[in-house]
Amino acid sequence: MSDATAPALETSGLCKSFGALAVANNIDFRLGRGARHALIGPNGAGKTSFVNLVTGVLQPNNGRILLEGSDITPLSQAQRVKRGVVRTFQITTLFRGLTVLENVTLAVSERLGSGGDIHRPAGSRRHIIDEAYALLERLALHDEALRPVKELAYGRQRLVEIAVALGLNPKVLLLDEPAAGVPSSESGTIVDTIERLPADIALLIIEHDMDLVFRLARRITVLVAGQILVEGTPQEIAADARVRQVYLGERAHA
Repeated sequence: MSDATAPALETSGLCKSFGALAVANNIDFRLGRGARHALIGPNGAGKTSFVNLVTGVLQPNNGRILLEGSDITPLSQAQRVKRGVVRTFQITTLFRGLTVLENVTLAVSERLGSGGDIHRPAGSRRHIIDEAYALLERLALHDEALRPVKELAYGRQRLVEIAVALGLNPKVLLLDEPAAGVPSSESGTIVDTIERLPADIALLIIEHDMDLVFRLARRITVLVAGQILVEGTPQEIAADARVRQVYLGERAHA
């Protein structure tokens, strides 16, 4: 049972090792409800491993993962999605041969427990299609609803992936490099879309683009070698000499 006073997501003493390599070392992390939080760090810092632990791709050696105060550590990836922990990926994982609307409809169907019922006439799933179309309208994708995903520019595909994620009704949404591979002329649309996401969804953004991070995030956590180096507001992170040294490539006394 969820605790209304608990953060949206919390990890306690989270540890994961592959032999002698520790990719998560006693990570204590809190993501507040409705948060706009970024996770940054140099290559090899453990960002992807942390996301994989939170989403159930990896199981920790020690520690717990809590969703609204409820322990989800033993749950599978699919069970966590049903509880509201949803992610997007650096590379889109859409069904490229299906239309935009079909991709989002599949997500809504899966959430409602009718994803495997492919033999029912489409008209009997009108409420699912209506919900999917409403999501496309919210993200200004409705004009492309009937186009196959493979015909869309890559930036538009990233928006479709966000629509699919919203179709799963997330409490926590992890955006893994949402603007990766997107031309700069299109990345502004993705940022605008993220800024308009429902305020009750807790966002964790994993990103290398610091301009995007400082525009979207209210708090930033810096991960280095599987450990949290520092956490703070964007202003605090920008002024921290340790961050400049290990992440921005500047000397500590610069």
